[in-house]
Amino acid sequence: MTKLLRPAPPPPVRAGRLRPVTPPRRHPALARLRLLAWPLYLLGFVWYLRAEGLPSANDVVFCWLIGALLTAAVHSGHGWRSFLLVLRDWVPVMAAVWTYSLLRGYGAHTPWAPHWLPQLRADEVLGFGETWTVRLQHALWTPGSPHWYDYAAAAVYLSHFFLVFVLLAVLWRRRHDRFRQLLSCYLLLTFAGFATYLLYPADPPWLVAQEGHLPGLTRVVWDVISSSGLPQADSLVENGSQFANDVAAMPSLHSAYPAMLLFFFWPTARPWLRALLVAYPLAMAFTLVYGAEHFIVDIFAGWAYAAVVVFGLLLLRNRRTGLARGRADLAECRLSPTPQ
Repeated sequence: MTKLLRPAPPPPVRAGRLRPVTPPRRHPALARLRLLAWPLYLLGFVWYLRAEGLPSANDVVFCWLIGALLTAAVHSGHGWRSFLLVLRDWVPVMAAVWTYSLLRGYGAHTPWAPHWLPQLRADEVLGFGETWTVRLQHALWTPGSPHWYDYAAAAVYLSHFFLVFVLLAVLWRRRHDRFRQLLSCYLLLTFAGFATYLLYPADPPWLVAQEGHLPGLTRVVWDVISSSGLPQADSLVENGSQFANDVAAMPSLHSAYPAMLLFFFWPTARPWLRALLVAYPLAMAFTLVYGAEHFIVDIFAGWAYAAVVVFGLLLLRNRRTGLARGRADLAECRLSPTPQ
């Protein structure tokens, strides 16, 4: 009979040779530095608020967001790998946003005149002879004495400059696949809007009123901000972004981004979150019309752009997944033996 082969026993080890394996100890100074990461970041952010006011330009908001992610990487103690992952995923995004901001400014100098009459006539039809912007401001706005809903409108309006980035950061930490999907929707929607600004520059209601085609209107959000007493708030009113474009009204990206979030998160959202997803685009639409920032048709166009982008990318993704699955099934069938 054959004997079972057994593995040879390990060679004897002399006493005193084995040592317990202990994880490397971090230097106490490095541990304290990790604990100081968030306080230092918040101290710098507070200093910026006092010196420059609220950041509203996309590139500035993005710099502070990347700074927060890098601070979280330092605080987590995961080392350079986490630090490099932040730079790998977010620096290209920041470059794309900055490029859009630069191009958006050049879009204000198209060779053809901005359009305003079609939007005005459409809003007059929707308002039964009078635009809803004029009607709402006559009913709700009190010059020099903002109400609670005016401050709420300002908060909703300013959320446009940071909310999408915050959600992208959350998805980057928790669901990287969803992060890439939402980022694709955001970039495609943004540059689709820019292309339209080049082909169809459009005046917002407040500018149409300044040209004498509407009764006197107030930019409610900026009036509230300038009278709020916030440090350097006037700089936001005068130049929220050095690449500003006053004739980039069609479509309204302020309305398109909330609609994008609604369409993107709706399939997996809980009931309470779905209520917020519906309320946010409606609140933004009211703010834009009441604040004389956009005509109603600008908002409808923004919703339509968001729907085309989100569902179009979803269709392409499903089609690509189906093609990949079909190729895998075909390859499996070719490898499987044929019955005799």
